[in-house]
This record gives sequence, structure tokens and C-alpha cells, in this order.
Amino acid sequence: MNIIIRPAQIEDASGIAHVHVASWRTTYAGIIEDRYLNELSVHQRTREREIRLAFPPPGVVTYVAEVDEKIVGFATGGRERRESPEFGGELFAIYILQAYQGSGIGRQLVQAVVRDLLAQGLESLLILVLRDNPARGFYERLGGRVVLETTFTIGHQTLPEIGYGWPDARVILDPKPDK
Repeated sequence: MNIIIRPAQIEDASGIAHVHVASWRTTYAGIIEDRYLNELSVHQRTREREIRLAFPPPGVVTYVAEVDEKIVGFATGGRERRESPEFGGELFAIYILQAYQGSGIGRQLVQAVVRDLLAQGLESLLILVLRDNPARGFYERLGGRVVLETTFTIGHQTLPEIGYGWPDARVILDPKPDK
């Protein structure tokens, strides 16, 4: 499999939106209300992503993963949004089509984001994930440790969320493969 990891461009908005919606529907089935997941719109997400890619906030980066010229995953990161004194950077989102999960694409996407954040002087990293997210082990294999617990409201649900932290994000660049 020939995997290409590269910075996202505005032309990637539709591919990113497709990955976002498809990943939410597979990853969060049984966690987030079916009604909410069924109402997700690739068209709406494409419009939102076009705006985000055309006018990104300072320091926000997005990378895509391509296989056979098809976007199969993406990751976005930037300055940590909670203004935590412990964490400078944040991985805002990482989604990969289910068929490509476990292939090493996730690690490569996170590493690309981390390299950019390190270049911005953001040496520590946080990611917030739903507690019941079946992909939590991925963050643990990257060396993340649970550093906070909170809640996240989506639709009509308030769900438990946890934060994984890396005081030194450089450990993510260690070339150990996913287990």
C-alpha cells in the first residue's frame, strides 16, 4: 500500500468531509445517538472544511493521508484550546476510514502534525477523546497518558471524555510501529 501524507489543500475538503462522516458513523455507532450520526452531512462538512482550509486560524495545521490518490484519513492540530498551562499543542481531530485503521496511517498523521507543532514551539500535546471511543488504545500506544476527565455535549447527549497528554510530544516521533 502506497501511503502519502501531505498538508491538506482546499481541494481536499470533500475527501476530508467524506472521511469525517464515515468515520463518525463507524467509530461512534452505539455511543452517539443514531439520529445524530444519520443526520451528518458530507455536503455540510465539505462547506465547513473549505472555509477552515481557506482561512485557517494561525498555527492550525491539517494533514491528509492518501492511498491510490484517495483521501483515507486526516488529522488537524494547533495551539491547545483550553489554555492549559501543561499543554501547548492539541491534536484536534484524527479520523481514518475503517478499512485503513491499523495500517500505520494514524501514527504517520499524528507525527506530521506533531512535527509542525514542535516547529511552532509547542512541545507538549493533548487530545480529548470520548471515553468509550474504541480507538483509545491507539493513543496509549503512542505514549499518551490520561491527564483529565471531562464531558462533551453533542446533540442531546452529554458524554464522558478523557484527555490524553504527552508532556514531551517528541516521544510520538519515535519510530516504533503500532502494536
